[in-house]
Amino acid sequence: MSARPTPVLSARNLVKRYGRVTAINEADFDLYPGEILAVIGDNGAGKSSLIKAVSGAVVPDEGEVKLNGEPIRFNSPIEAREAGIETVYQQLALSPALSIADNMFLGREIRKKGFLGKYLRMLDRPAMEKIAREKLSELGLMTIQNISQAVETLSGGQRQGVAVARAAAFGSKVIILDEPTAALGVKESRKVLELIQDVRSRGMPIVLISHNMPHVFEVADRIHIHRLGRRLCVIDPKKASMNDAVALMTGAKQPDPALEAA
Repeated sequence: MSARPTPVLSARNLVKRYGRVTAINEADFDLYPGEILAVIGDNGAGKSSLIKAVSGAVVPDEGEVKLNGEPIRFNSPIEAREAGIETVYQQLALSPALSIADNMFLGREIRKKGFLGKYLRMLDRPAMEKIAREKLSELGLMTIQNISQAVETLSGGQRQGVAVARAAAFGSKVIILDEPTAALGVKESRKVLELIQDVRSRGMPIVLISHNMPHVFEVADRIHIHRLGRRLCVIDPKKASMNDAVALMTGAKQPDPALEAA
């Protein structure tokens, strides 16, 4: 059996306390190249805190995070983004009144060359719209005809598509998706799942946080089960059932080596 490659993103013994509450309790985490890793857990299990700790939104009190095997410490989501980790939060963090292109480049706008860009800080809108259109087309999202239309005019699935496309366009190492299908109908959820698989097929590793078991078992290569602030086990969706996953999450079942991912 060949040895596993170095994780793209990993964490060891992470601890985060809020007063007397321990949100992360010596948690471990591993994301390998080219995989979709689902992170599941009961409400309050600490999975959101774990993901925030590896994406810069929370600074852990103890423990170590590594990116491509190198220790790294993020003090903000901007630092994580600059290192190539893009996160799409459940709230999407899109600005409804701005256009699709403006949202794609929010916080990293392209300025015009020369005096206009440097001193007057004018934006190069044609360049931004061209790149935004290319990225949406790459991911099969050109049901959106007008790149200049406001995000508030889009459906829920289209908005989620824009958020994922933005992450795919700028995330060079890891994409983290927090409940990407939570507020969507069946048809729109299907499009987002296809989009996730399409992004992964390009070699981009993805962390998927979700409560939707059928979605998790459909797209995940491995399933990280988080319980009481730490990683309980990592199971193989081909070996385990949804009932197994729920029983492990709730404490009704103890980890079984037969179900664990190789």
